[in-house]
Amino acid sequence: MNAPAPPAETLRAALAGLLDGLPPRQAAQAVERLIASYRGATPTDAPILRDRADVAAYAAYRMPATFEAVRSALEAFAEAAPAWVPGSHTDVGGGTGAAAWAVSATWGGERPVTVLDWAEPALALGREIAAAGPALRDVRWQRSRIGAALTLESTDLVTVSYVLNELTAADRAALVDAAAAAAQAIVIVEPGTPDGYARVIEARDRLVGAGFHVAAPCPHSAACPIAPGTDWCHFSARVSRSSLHRQVKGGSLPYEDEKFSYVAAARFPVTPSPSRVVRRPQIRKGQVLLDLCETEPSLHRTTVTKRHGDLYKAARDADWGDAWPPAP
Repeated sequence: MNAPAPPAETLRAALAGLLDGLPPRQAAQAVERLIASYRGATPTDAPILRDRADVAAYAAYRMPATFEAVRSALEAFAEAAPAWVPGSHTDVGGGTGAAAWAVSATWGGERPVTVLDWAEPALALGREIAAAGPALRDVRWQRSRIGAALTLESTDLVTVSYVLNELTAADRAALVDAAAAAAQAIVIVEPGTPDGYARVIEARDRLVGAGFHVAAPCPHSAACPIAPGTDWCHFSARVSRSSLHRQVKGGSLPYEDEKFSYVAAARFPVTPSPSRVVRRPQIRKGQVLLDLCETEPSLHRTTVTKRHGDLYKAARDADWGDAWPPAP
């Protein structure tokens, strides 16, 4: 009997079939309009995703990037808490369920999942995509207004991905507080922009104030060493480009890099990495330059040379966002 395909492959195949019957030009126009809406001001009293055509086009375009960014954040969290596996999961503002797929790809197995979103067409399509494979069987797709009035049932893990940018400051604070009251672990992902990073730091501060320990990306739970306005902490995930990606963005490369900022935190003790690579490593002749966020906390550049032996080999293989030094 053949083993089931990994969640990433199952999701990719399900997304490939979403646009059957939808003219490519119409799909591209829907994506362009939706991107413009999401980059605008805080939404009004109507969901941006209006119908199945909107949702199908946007899911085919955005779900792979959201999946890869959230999976990267979850994997960093799992490294800091290797003995912990979530027994339940709530995805706030989850739309078509990209984060639920990422959780399944990170820990495997089955668990009860609740996906909350305001847009009913997104939830309906998420339910349809989930039927494509065994990864998401026990899922409740629930329409819910995301904001100050939100209450969450007790759960092991809460994910909030690409949601805070759609909320007012008051609603962002209320959402983070509601998650902190309900969950043992929280992972928040935002676009890898200065504004996205600022929202992540705002959420991080609230979580630490509520008694959470930062598991990733930071090697500490102290204040971020980046002076406000001088830089921002973000990472990158490689995403395979679909034909729709290439159509909307032009370009011919088979991949693109999704930039994201995130924080992963837990109520229980975690073991964050001693430091983390916060810029793309610079490989020079006989040496590798690594920009690190360290436990002190501080930002520091270290140079690893051939004289460091196996550590030099590890540095040549190190990637932006990796823990450093690598685990034995």
